[in-house]
Amino acid sequence: MEKLIADFKQNFIEEARWEYLTNGLKTTLIVTVGAVILGFILGFLVAIVRSTHDRTGRMKVLNFICKVYLTVIRGTPMVVQLMITYFVIFGSVVFFGSVELTKYIVAIMAFGINSGAYVAEIVRSGIMSVDAGQLEAGRSLGFSYRQTMVLIILPQAFKAILPALANEFIVLLKETSVAGYIGIVDLTKGGDIIRSKTYSAFMPLIAVAVIYLIMVMILTHLVMRLERRLAKSDRN
Repeated sequence: MEKLIADFKQNFIEEARWEYLTNGLKTTLIVTVGAVILGFILGFLVAIVRSTHDRTGRMKVLNFICKVYLTVIRGTPMVVQLMITYFVIFGSVVFFGSVELTKYIVAIMAFGINSGAYVAEIVRSGIMSVDAGQLEAGRSLGFSYRQTMVLIILPQAFKAILPALANEFIVLLKETSVAGYIGIVDLTKGGDIIRSKTYSAFMPLIAVAVIYLIMVMILTHLVMRLERRLAKSDRN
């Protein structure tokens, strides 16, 4: 017991090393939220292009570009995409004169583009699950294709895929743990810095795992409540 207390003090109390975890957690949340916003926007745009092509045969060029994007992003590891984005694509670019800000922007872009590919397929599946008669009904009422999609199809599809989108947020939160590969001190990197200073792996890495676990459990609970509420509204 005394050894555990001593290890705890050494890893977290001395030199305020706990701040590596709190600051890293803040970085993780910033990158995750930014990537979620970008991924959802990009995913919805790609899904609309893909579903429009599937149902009308239009947008062939855009659909081909989207298919290439989906194939490349879903077929390569996230950490490789992150490193290519930072070291290859933006290797000599500094945004707003700040290297640290550049790392944040690149991380949000890389994770957002990756998430967008998965969001696109989730949204497309939701759109395609809506009966084709809904589209025909909207057109028969005088709505344009765009109006039918916005007012009739997307609201039904969004309700069906909301739990899956929430789960994608949880997956993205955990994927950001590789942000340290481009020098960002996120939650995982913060734990690793403590380990490198104290030469003790157990305490800092377990602490990182527990923090991730708590966040995922909270988000999972919220998703389950959302699913129950949606199921209840369907019955009503």
